[in-house]
Amino acid sequence: MKNSEIKELTTKELIERLDNEQTNRVSLRMNHKVTDLENPQQITESKRFIARLKTELRKRELNENKSN
Repeated sequence: MKNSEIKELTTKELIERLDNEQTNRVSLRMNHKVTDLENPQQITESKRFIARLKTELRKRELNENKSN
């Protein structure tokens, strides 16, 4: 998902997506410990995606506080 697509999501959708992605990352890490993943780069990509989601949420939070 590109940053432009992330910006189009609502805050509620961002929170849901973040929760799902964090759960997915945990399962990827557990699976990688038990048996090697075909593509271990998935863990890094997931981590970066979570960071992008958190960054967008933080931007919205700061803009909301600035408006008040």
